[in-house]
Amino acid sequence: MQSDNRIFADFMRVINGAAGTVAGMGREAGESARERTREWMAGMDFVSREEFDAVKALAAKAREEADELKARVEALEKAASTAAKPAARKPAARKTSTPRKPKD
Repeated sequence: MQSDNRIFADFMRVINGAAGTVAGMGREAGESARERTREWMAGMDFVSREEFDAVKALAAKAREEADELKARVEALEKAASTAAKPAARKPAARKTSTPRKPKD
């Protein structure tokens, strides 16, 4: 019986060693795939999430500033149009003039 237990124990050690090797190969393959993916994405000019968020925030700020400037321009145009309108004048009474004498 002891010989059976020893064979079984040796077999289990081989299986455990193989499982450890397969697990290590899996980790190495995963790391290699991630690295290749990073290289591929770098070649495709993808941006990181942090860069995207930073540019998105800048665009939002620029849009807000543009809206504020648009409102200011509209207010200035309105003020300028009211200032440019002449005051309502009453038509001046026409003088009746005497006929001019022709020059010789």
